[in-house]
Amino acid sequence: MIAGIVLAAGRSQRFGANKLLQPLAGKPILRRTVEAILASKVQAVCVVTGSGSELVKAALADLPVEFVDNPDFSTGLSSSLICGVKSLPENCDGAFIALGDMPFVGSNVIDGMLDSFAPDAGRAICVPVYSGHRGHPVLWARRFFPEMLDLEGDIGAKQLMALHSNLVYELEVDDDAIHIDIDTREDLSRHSR
Repeated sequence: MIAGIVLAAGRSQRFGANKLLQPLAGKPILRRTVEAILASKVQAVCVVTGSGSELVKAALADLPVEFVDNPDFSTGLSSSLICGVKSLPENCDGAFIALGDMPFVGSNVIDGMLDSFAPDAGRAICVPVYSGHRGHPVLWARRFFPEMLDLEGDIGAKQLMALHSNLVYELEVDDDAIHIDIDTREDLSRHSR
């Protein structure tokens, strides 16, 4: 059983408004991100909210997702990751950690990673790679959840990837979407497709 955790709690300080709610080809950025995960083989999706949580929930109200509020979202990314991991079902074998501001990653990339995921064969962390550079989302086996719960500050789980490099599987993808996030209004304008 593989779940998706979508981190959507940030304050969007560089954008100047909640970037996740900004329209992109007629839909909020976050909705595009979540819909791609729902279109994949992932069996459950949890969206971690924080800043503007009611508006975020409203933008996804008709989608089959669970919401978990992060009251400590201002302390950084790790607090949202911890909230998401704590909300996972007991029978969860692994989880995609996805950033809410990456609306171009398609379900085909997610499914390709899921198909490559084999913790017993040493592929316990699956990360997409395009043009020699790692991107998002990243699929983590359950065994890493306790370590994620110990993270602090405005960091994700990248340091865990370095600690467990022998268990990382890099999936080559033919899509630069794994590198494109929307942080500023200029980003949104440049990447509107």
